[in-house]
Amino acid sequence: MSITTIILCVLIFIALILFLYLVPVGLWFQALVSGVHCSLIQLMFMRFRKVPPSVIVNNMINATKAGLKLTQNELEAHYLAGGNVNSVVQALISANKANMNLDFRTATAIDLAGRDVLKAVHTSVNPKVIDTPPVAAVAKDGIQLIAKARVTVRTNIKQLVGGAGEETILARVGEGIVSSIGSAVTHKEVLENPDSISKLVLTKGLDSGTAFEILSIDIADIDVGKNIGAQLQMDQANADKNIAQAKAEERRAMAVAQEQEMKAKSQEARAKVIEAEAEVPKAMADAFRSGNLGIMDYYRMKNIQADTDMRESIAKPVGTKPVPPKGAEQK
Repeated sequence: MSITTIILCVLIFIALILFLYLVPVGLWFQALVSGVHCSLIQLMFMRFRKVPPSVIVNNMINATKAGLKLTQNELEAHYLAGGNVNSVVQALISANKANMNLDFRTATAIDLAGRDVLKAVHTSVNPKVIDTPPVAAVAKDGIQLIAKARVTVRTNIKQLVGGAGEETILARVGEGIVSSIGSAVTHKEVLENPDSISKLVLTKGLDSGTAFEILSIDIADIDVGKNIGAQLQMDQANADKNIAQAKAEERRAMAVAQEQEMKAKSQEARAKVIEAEAEVPKAMADAFRSGNLGIMDYYRMKNIQADTDMRESIAKPVGTKPVPPKGAEQK
């Protein structure tokens, strides 16, 4: 065998592989026997548009066998838009079998919005149970109650695009539980009738604007917590006590300041008296020299002073140490 023949065989083999890759004959034949119309040229053009032909053809076969009418352009456009073709087709088949009103446009919109459309259909057929975290609330008598609820929901297909998720449902249910317990007069009423919480919460329309429809809210557990009312009263009493102590300390400081001020004034007055008394002998000496005061006047003044000292000593209670007369020196 010549080299030219070998090269020709290799080229023919490569061309055959390339042809089979660009023109998936096996996939075309599979679609043909499944009742799906798809030409070889269209399958070849999918390669150039970077669309896997197997994804489009297999999903068209599944949809056709399930009684759905989907076109190649619809599936290819959704794939090029970044959607999950397999999930959308499976969701449409599940919805059709469950007699749900779900069209291709709505399913693709849900998928492109970032939600799992197949999971949404399953949740709509088989409702989902969401357990809320412990919700603490205080009744009017000041007793804290900690409640846990189970919320049964199913997907609302019509509001799945743009609707709020599970976090909003949990927040609204928690708010409803707090409002229901807070409106109870005593915590015993809630413990006796926990279904009153469910009834009150369900009447609030918590699923409005969300992607779910609330079927039921069941209180799974209620525990008694702290006596918040007593704790608040204790805190208020401590605060009042601290305020009273602060005011008493303020009054004491003011009294001490006034006492110090009075002492200062008393010392000042005493200093003035001593200063005035120091001027008396000088004045008497001047009076003697000028003749305004005689010796008899001086003796009468001394007698009056002695009489005054005697009266003061008599008026003092027994046991009081006598005050020595002015001018007397202790030996």
